[in-house]
Amino acid sequence: MYSKSNYSILLFLSAFILIIGCKKEKASKGEVAVEKSVDISEIETPEGMVWVASKTFLMGAKEGDKYAMMREKPAHKVHVDGFFIDVNEVTNQEFRKFVEATNYITTAEKPIDWDEIKKDLPAETQKPADSILQPGSLIFNKKAQGVVSMNNYQQWWTWKIGANWKQPEGPGSSIEGKDNYPVVHVSYFDALEYCKWANRRLPTEAEWEAAAQGNNSDDIFVWGNNFDDLDANANTWQGQFPIKNESKDGFEYISPIKSYPANSIGIYDMAGNVWEMTTDLFNVNYYQSLNPNEVLNNPKGADKSYTPSNPYQLERVMKGGSFLCHASYCASFRISAKMGMEPSSSSDHIGFRTVATPEILAK
Repeated sequence: MYSKSNYSILLFLSAFILIIGCKKEKASKGEVAVEKSVDISEIETPEGMVWVASKTFLMGAKEGDKYAMMREKPAHKVHVDGFFIDVNEVTNQEFRKFVEATNYITTAEKPIDWDEIKKDLPAETQKPADSILQPGSLIFNKKAQGVVSMNNYQQWWTWKIGANWKQPEGPGSSIEGKDNYPVVHVSYFDALEYCKWANRRLPTEAEWEAAAQGNNSDDIFVWGNNFDDLDANANTWQGQFPIKNESKDGFEYISPIKSYPANSIGIYDMAGNVWEMTTDLFNVNYYQSLNPNEVLNNPKGADKSYTPSNPYQLERVMKGGSFLCHASYCASFRISAKMGMEPSSSSDHIGFRTVATPEILAK
């Protein structure tokens, strides 16, 4: 069955209709922090992962962060138990091994089932032409010229029929020679299936921020607090977004893993390059519902998803920003920054990395 939401994005960008309904999932906010130590001396670190020690840190907007948004406020302390995390985003090579072992077909490759899709659309919706009802994914429009409004992101996104993880720019493109690039055009559901195969899971938002902080506890960026160090530490957009990228960091678009320095505990690319998925539901009001004087223990995010501009659609939190991030647009190269992602959607600037815990490894 094809992704309803990917198709809703197709319709949105084609000026058809917006999706109007989605089920709501629930997750606990977390309990008051209780210190829990784990002895990992006898646990072998999985290949390609690093241990993030149990820690208490400041989650959300940091003092002095001029780019912080209301959904990142107020800052609050959280405690997370120790866990292993990938030192880099899952690569094309790693995802290929999963696909070859399981014959898995990603969301962006699945045929469209109109009878299934129309169940979540207004009753009067007419079936579009078969030429439009084709599998695909979102890609950045590299030919974007004049921009009327930075709030109108249709201007720099294009629905590309045939775009998927193997053909990231559509039919005729390939990932040949790009084994060490992050896999993209994968949905949240695709990532979950990969995790199931690899005996891993996706991180919570709190775990992701703990890992990004490394040995620190309240920094704005993965490298510290100096904005001027951005170009040396992350693959982001330089120049005028979205019409001119000066590529001062050496890459115009996506870059290979480990092209920039690791953070203080050896984790690469937690700022820029591709957004990374987490399990938390995206709710712009969530932090405001918390008691800032209480330390939350292993929080798992909001009870429900909520985005004012898209109130009926369930979204998950993604972190870290991408090669498209620029101070004039999203400034999401900061640790506290977040955006929402519909679980069935995919694009050329969203990937993921995985987490393992002693409990998972013991299975």
